[in-house]
Amino acid sequence: MRRPVGITTRLFVLLTFVATFAAPRGAHAQLHGGTTSAPVQAAPKESAQFDFLVGQWEITAEPKAATLAQRVHGVPKLAGTWKAWRAFDGYGIEDEIRLTDKAGNPNLLTNTTRFYETKTRHWVIAAIDVFKGQSSQSTAEFRSGDLVVSGRGVDSDGKAYISRATFLKIAPASFTYRLDRSFDDGKTWSEGITLIEAKRVAATAPR
Repeated sequence: MRRPVGITTRLFVLLTFVATFAAPRGAHAQLHGGTTSAPVQAAPKESAQFDFLVGQWEITAEPKAATLAQRVHGVPKLAGTWKAWRAFDGYGIEDEIRLTDKAGNPNLLTNTTRFYETKTRHWVIAAIDVFKGQSSQSTAEFRSGDLVVSGRGVDSDGKAYISRATFLKIAPASFTYRLDRSFDDGKTWSEGITLIEAKRVAATAPR
């Protein structure tokens, strides 16, 4: 744009700015040699697979006995809450688990985001274990009515494992969560490393 005679430089810059950014979306794109962006598509139906988790739950967690003393006397159960909200404009959810011991001392705080990826057609999951200062990534897919989350990790002794967390018996007011681990790349599994029973207490959860 050439500056007309009699127009100050400052006024010319202002008029150029208005003409550029107040123009219709298509005209602005053409001005810069680009194209208008594609319309946003609605979230696919598969992205509703984790909707059952939305709300607030009371949970009890039972770790698997690892020592002889625990096998004889049992392992104390942990109590807590599991809260979830819809996120990513309907493409996924965000959830938070808190567990305490019998005395009410904090034991676990985990924040997780779950996003359904349309290209790979599975869930992409990122979790942060706040107290341990660790993050992890995993994937999930529906198998015969159950949601199965697959990931990898390292235990407290430094041994690498693959994990398999399954949401079972999914119902409007309850579900079961079972965590399994394998230290030989899936040849054998130690099932029920942690078993969680959840009971719904509210359809929505406060953040």
